[in-house]
Amino acid sequence: MFENIYLTSILILAGSYISVRILIPKISWVVQSRNLADAPDKRSSHKVTTPTMAGFAFFLVLIFGLAFLDKWDTDAVATNLIAAVALMFAIGLKDDLVLSTPKAKILAELIAISFIVFCSCFESFSLDGFFGINVMPSVLNYVVITVIMLTIINSYNLIDGIDGLASTVGIMIFALFGIIFFLAGEYFYFLLCLCLKGILLAYLPFNLSSSKKIFMGDTGSLIIGFCIGFLSIKFLSMDNLSLAEYSFQSQNKLVVIGAIFFVPLFDTLRVMGVRILNKKSPFFPDNSHIHHILINSGLTHFKASFFLCFLHLIISVTLIYLSFSLNSFQMIIVFSLLFLALLGLFHKLNSNVERKNNFMYLIRTIQFLF
Repeated sequence: MFENIYLTSILILAGSYISVRILIPKISWVVQSRNLADAPDKRSSHKVTTPTMAGFAFFLVLIFGLAFLDKWDTDAVATNLIAAVALMFAIGLKDDLVLSTPKAKILAELIAISFIVFCSCFESFSLDGFFGINVMPSVLNYVVITVIMLTIINSYNLIDGIDGLASTVGIMIFALFGIIFFLAGEYFYFLLCLCLKGILLAYLPFNLSSSKKIFMGDTGSLIIGFCIGFLSIKFLSMDNLSLAEYSFQSQNKLVVIGAIFFVPLFDTLRVMGVRILNKKSPFFPDNSHIHHILINSGLTHFKASFFLCFLHLIISVTLIYLSFSLNSFQMIIVFSLLFLALLGLFHKLNSNVERKNNFMYLIRTIQFLF
């Protein structure tokens, strides 16, 4: 019965959704009863103490989901993924409870990535002609995989700043990956995408709720970010013949990953650039993310998340469509022009917010004096 892809798809999607819906209220109760809820600080976009660590439910459901999908795991990678996700869960849990230093988080991420890097199913990793680069030395392959995964994990972690954003963007990413893997006949990875999508769909109403709100925390965002990075590396390691049927140009694989992950990647590069220009550490926490700009412009959390999710979907689909006909050099030009256009847009929005804040400060000063 469980060898039928359609029946298994329904079971894994429904099972992950229902399990998270059951688990999250229990986790929320434990967090509140033990006074572990997240208290707002000067950087927080929320105003009241809120339970966190919904990622605990993500971890439990994902582990059971991977065990359930064991018969579909033709690459025998599930054990490696479970070990890596467990480490991500541990460092995320520590960060949610007592905070972790950036060095400790990076070290844990590197160890977790090592479980994936040395898996035999990723030995065929190649850039497939991207900028004329085909086969690379094994050591360089490992370095590229590590850099890609580190970038994705931490970029996803950084967009988890307002209600609904990380989960809606995550749902879009897993939907896009799911379609690609299904068409390519990579059913284990397709089912993994469904499991992760079910998890986030179940979590989203709690995150947007005013009375039952809970955050995924680093416990959740590190796990989801790691899974996105894992799926990205699998896509880059896929046999070109499985994609050739859909007129896909293999040299654009890396660009497609950038397209699928566009909004988190754009936000991370933009924020780090702004911090460096202001002579601060690129890892210095602040409120300069694009979602903060939208919130400061007057949008609600829901509207800001919906706007960025819609923007992410439009950009991703457009770039993927263009990748069928353009080569990697042309795609990089399109990618760069789009990146610059969005930089200009958010710079304009941020400038308007700063002028508004300066004006309001002047008004309050005059009122105080008189």
